[in-house]
Amino acid sequence: MLVTFTTDAYADITMFGEVAVTLLKMMGHSGTVPGAILAADVPDALRRLTAAINAEKASPPIEDSDADEPVVSMANRGLPLINLFTAAAKDGCNVMWK
Repeated sequence: MLVTFTTDAYADITMFGEVAVTLLKMMGHSGTVPGAILAADVPDALRRLTAAINAEKASPPIEDSDADEPVVSMANRGLPLINLFTAAAKDGCNVMWK
């Protein structure tokens, strides 16, 4: 499953469903798809997401020696979404995803 985040203030962001749901839960959302956050609630969601990602950065990384691919942190995966939410907060726009 792919999830696409949209707002009038920024380009659409598409990510894998599992990652998107994890990031939504970091924001304090239930993680349901489709969904939306009203403009008035965007700054709080952004604050929660940023705090959760900063907390993850502070913890030691989990290495999987059997993995063929490098582990991509949630901080890296979440950066495009942080940029989208920052633009939406600045312009007072809703954020939707499907």
